[in-house]
Amino acid sequence: MRRLALSTLAAASLAAGLSAQSAADPALVAKARAIHDRVIALDTHNDINPRDFTSERNYTQRLENQVNLPKMMEGGLDASFFIVYVGQGPLTPEGYDRAYKQAIEKFDAIHRLTREIAPDRIELALTAADVRRIAASGKKVALIGVENAYPIGTDLARIKEFHDRGARYMSLAHNGHSQFADSNTGERDGKWLHNGLSESGRQAIIEMNKWGIMVDVSHPSKQANLQAMALSRPPVIASHSAARAVADHSRNMDDEQLMALKKNGGVIQAVAFDSYVKVKPPDSPERAAAIAALRKEFGMTGGGPGGGGGQAGMTEARRAAFRSRMADVDRKFPPPPMATVSDFVDHIDYLVKKVGIDHVGISSDFDGGGGVAGWNGADETFNVTLELVRRGYTEEQIGKIWSGNLLRVMDEVQKVAREIQAGRK
Repeated sequence: MRRLALSTLAAASLAAGLSAQSAADPALVAKARAIHDRVIALDTHNDINPRDFTSERNYTQRLENQVNLPKMMEGGLDASFFIVYVGQGPLTPEGYDRAYKQAIEKFDAIHRLTREIAPDRIELALTAADVRRIAASGKKVALIGVENAYPIGTDLARIKEFHDRGARYMSLAHNGHSQFADSNTGERDGKWLHNGLSESGRQAIIEMNKWGIMVDVSHPSKQANLQAMALSRPPVIASHSAARAVADHSRNMDDEQLMALKKNGGVIQAVAFDSYVKVKPPDSPERAAAIAALRKEFGMTGGGPGGGGGQAGMTEARRAAFRSRMADVDRKFPPPPMATVSDFVDHIDYLVKKVGIDHVGISSDFDGGGGVAGWNGADETFNVTLELVRRGYTEEQIGKIWSGNLLRVMDEVQKVAREIQAGRK
């Protein structure tokens, strides 16, 4: 049985922001705990820092970050896609080379965790069958996703290399246009590079289909996403996006994209990222200036909701210093209230009604800026199941949302890859 972070009903209710009615119903909590223990809870987006994968400091310890093995145990988070993320840089040979080296460092860190640091506690999954087998064994499950194909450079053979290193999904852009696709940030900036996918981006999708890497449509532009869904033979995923109809942010998917995703057979992994879950009023000029000055001081680029984006490459000491200073800013210029687990599940409700129970999953974007009140670390994962149970979702539905739908897409992507490689498709 899993050790859950919330030992009392009062703690669970407070953290999840639940109603007084559910707080007074121990039977509801007991039912949710039993369901949470039986399903495979899989989060499709957790960022990493290679400095947390050393013999001295690693995920066997209850670190200050949001995801590590003790916190996964406490919250009953069974499986995590650890992310090989590289921020967008210049479209030059030198830029591609730097990005490739950064990506390999993160691949190596994940392999070090599963092969050397804690092979008795967590294992790398390469297939959906692996996920089910490892979860049944009692170990935690690690998977690898690539956020931004920028490190591929101009060498599409690296797509197979990344697959061989364990990558099972990849997005073609992040914040900023890549060589493969326009980014959602073009909407903010009013500038486009490819009007969707570039020709290299189209070829990249063909290669991803061939080798069994799921196409991730969370960060590229709307046009790039629609083109990718039309082109990809197997279903795609949105590894960490929410519903734009509920929160109007360019990182979220509008109804046209959602219907294309449904037609494609894919799945949107609703993301518990505060500013994507609930659109906030603009910061006051004083708060915005203070955050901008702090980010400049710490050498952080690319913006970031709430001021926190861009911490992934910092040492822990520097990250702690930034967070301490950011807390000072928050005290002096208070931010708007954080979105809650209930707000997050509002997105799941909307998505289920719009595209159906078979096309919705869950992600957090932990350690990359994600988190809401009540699910702000892997140790609070149970609260999501509790809120789903409170809203009347059945165990079968919760199993699909937590992992079944994503694993179904993973199976289909790998089936199509085998057919392409055998010359049957």
